[in-house]
Amino acid sequence: MTAEKKRIWGWFAFDWAAQPYYTLGLTFIFGPYFAGVATDYFTASGMAGNAADARAQSVWANAQLVAGLFIAALGPVIGAYADSTGRRMPWIVAFSGVYVLASAALWYMVPDGSALWFCLYAFAIGFVAAEFALIFVNAQLPGLGDEDTIGRISGVGASLGYWGGVVSLFIMLLFFFEANQQAGTTLIGLAPAFGLDPAQSEGTRFVGPFIAGWFAIFMIPYFAWVREPKPAVKQGGFSAAMADLRESLAQVLKRPSLAAYLGSSMLYRDALNALYGFGGVYARLVLDWSLTNIAIFGIIGAITAAIATWVGGLFDEKYGPKPVIRVCIFILIAVCSVIVGMSRESFFGAALAPGSSLPDITFFICGAAIGGAGGALYAASRSMMVRHTNPDRPTEAFGLFALSGKATAFLAPALISLVTTVTQNARLGISPLIGLFVLALVVLIWVNPKGDRAA
Repeated sequence: MTAEKKRIWGWFAFDWAAQPYYTLGLTFIFGPYFAGVATDYFTASGMAGNAADARAQSVWANAQLVAGLFIAALGPVIGAYADSTGRRMPWIVAFSGVYVLASAALWYMVPDGSALWFCLYAFAIGFVAAEFALIFVNAQLPGLGDEDTIGRISGVGASLGYWGGVVSLFIMLLFFFEANQQAGTTLIGLAPAFGLDPAQSEGTRFVGPFIAGWFAIFMIPYFAWVREPKPAVKQGGFSAAMADLRESLAQVLKRPSLAAYLGSSMLYRDALNALYGFGGVYARLVLDWSLTNIAIFGIIGAITAAIATWVGGLFDEKYGPKPVIRVCIFILIAVCSVIVGMSRESFFGAALAPGSSLPDITFFICGAAIGGAGGALYAASRSMMVRHTNPDRPTEAFGLFALSGKATAFLAPALISLVTTVTQNARLGISPLIGLFVLALVVLIWVNPKGDRAA
């Protein structure tokens, strides 16, 4: 294998290593488990059932809100500084260390909720670290290929990441997660590995150390094969970096395609992240799914994401990223509409027979659609950003990309929290996402399919 191919495969390793934080942590294992523990905790404090569900969803939303604001505020700053000093790897190493420590701390999420707030803060810190590391890793994408191959490289990397999510989820389900909570056994009837105590949900709580260990092991190819050019330090250090950042921000307004793309991606990525963060919570609170059903839902979504992301990369290579982005947003609008219109008792106002399986079947289909459209959207989005990136300052550009993804990160969680609180209904709380996706489609009209970095 040539050094260049090793560099590309090393770069792919980050997606594989980091994906379990989102698949296992945010969406399918820790998030729903947190929602269940939080609901029981608030119920024990005297809240009624619906109010406890709403409070659990609001708390989860607010944690993502704070994390998103932090990323939006500091992402462009550290990106600009890294470009000015020519150093990215030390930042990746530092944030990787925080990621590992924070994810390992999720072990302390005991069933009685006594560590509820500690683990919520730990999860938010780990999420921030993962997103900050991603800024620097994404900034390496423009140097891995030309405009004709970037879309495919981005798609393959993201697809491998989702396959990492699938494999990690299978391992958790087969050997650790208490799928049968009454018997305290895993999906294949085994006691949780390492003698973990199912009475204390230790198999489920092991998701934290598992995420940490997975990342530490599979980042080895990244650190072994990815090399950055020798730093060319500019005079002025941090002050010069901030001056460059101010200039870049001013230039955004003079680049209509870039401004439109950042605005559109700000809206659709905010909505998509919220959909990821609340999909499992919705299943737990609205459909009353067991954690086992949510895990199966996760497998379906992750497998679909892995396949669709690879296919999306091929379409990106042939047609460019903009058509891929547009199709994915339409799919996600349809999914959100179904989620809002469905409950255990009714489907778009039509009453369902007691015990009807229609909501379950429909939501499994929704999970496949979320995974497929979300995965392809993620890969096409960073491919589109490359087409708007100054080759001399890629980390700053992806810092701005992170800013656009987090500048309104408060918006979707805040709207979900507000609507959930006002309606006291977790299902209706998802409805603001439809509006965000529609607005994103409108703004996307002004984006040049080929970008503007040539200008």
